Amino acid sequence: MKILVTGFEPFGGEDVNPSWEAVQRLQAPEGTELIRLRLPVVFREAGEQLAAALRREQPDLVLCIGQAAGRDAITPERLGVNLMDASIPDNAGFQPQEEPVIPGAPAAYFARLPVAALAQAIRDAGVPARVSNSAGLFVCNALLYRLLYEMETHYPQMRGGFVHVPCLPEQAERLGKGKALPSLALPEIVRGLQSVLAFCSRLEPDVP
Repeated sequence: MKILVTGFEPFGGEDVNPSWEAVQRLQAPEGTELIRLRLPVVFREAGEQLAAALRREQPDLVLCIGQAAGRDAITPERLGVNLMDASIPDNAGFQPQEEPVIPGAPAAYFARLPVAALAQAIRDAGVPARVSNSAGLFVCNALLYRLLYEMETHYPQMRGGFVHVPCLPEQAERLGKGKALPSLALPEIVRGLQSVLAFCSRLEPDVP
């Protein structure tokens, strides 16, 4: 099985993004090939780079990881929506307001992963987790939607989805503007994501 895992560069004035820090530390489950991809926090470019990687690598499974400051658990996302509505600019200065990710495409897609089972696998590894029903409307959601759109239109047997992770302890007070936000240490994030990879490596291809 070939697995593509993506993380993001820092954004919002930060010098670290826990998604990419964790992705760099993940180990390939037995019998799998693990490909890592660092993406820009830029609406269009992130989706284009992901689509290019799908064409180039033809992975069986895609797991995109992003940071969600304010969350206290690792959260597999249930769906991506066809909407960009940013409260801050992306790293290229683009701040869309009520714009579709892909004009004319469906309003939303469900992740092609059993998200409740993923959350349970993370909890079984001793890391807090729960299912999320909203990936927000920033670059993370746009990337998730683009992934699901690509799978729906070009890769019907591919599995994939998105997992948000909390900020790191060293980010918590900065991002909370003096009031510490919930956070999770990097080893815990890695352990939780490693359990996701282990679970996903045992899944059969999706059914078109």
